[in-house]
Amino acid sequence: MSAVSGSVDLREPAHQVSPRAVTYWRVSALIGAVVEWIIAISLFAFAVPAVSEGPGRPWWAVPALVLALVLPLAHVAVMPQLRFRIHRWEITPTAIHTRAGWLRIDSRIAPLSRVQTVDSTQGALMRMFRLASLTVTTASAAGPITIDCLDRDVARRLVHELTEITGASEGDAT
Repeated sequence: MSAVSGSVDLREPAHQVSPRAVTYWRVSALIGAVVEWIIAISLFAFAVPAVSEGPGRPWWAVPALVLALVLPLAHVAVMPQLRFRIHRWEITPTAIHTRAGWLRIDSRIAPLSRVQTVDSTQGALMRMFRLASLTVTTASAAGPITIDCLDRDVARRLVHELTEITGASEGDAT
């Protein structure tokens, strides 16, 4: 029991996302890192010398370039495993519960009676890894609930199950 009389402590959602999500997130972050490196090297090569007043580059240019090259690598190395440990989901007969993030962790719970739409999406990179994301739109001001990086077949099954559950409930989910 928690500090509030009669309430029960909330447990974390039971299911993790697909283990392939780690590689997907790593490749996705690496693509972003390459773009950042191209920008950083271009700025270093072309913009920084033009800004300096004397001959050569300012003292801060090389340390800034090193940071711009190293920080994306740290992101690629650390973020995917953290996200995999944190991202969880569960669908019960009455609610959908998700936990996501890595720097800021969000936990969302929505009663299935409030579900309005269920969508599954796959980008090109997700298709390569046989992953899909599930988005459940509810009658909530907080916006939709998304479960990223599910196994493609699990996402299809969940779309079917949620459609059946919400279709059987009475009312208009408002």
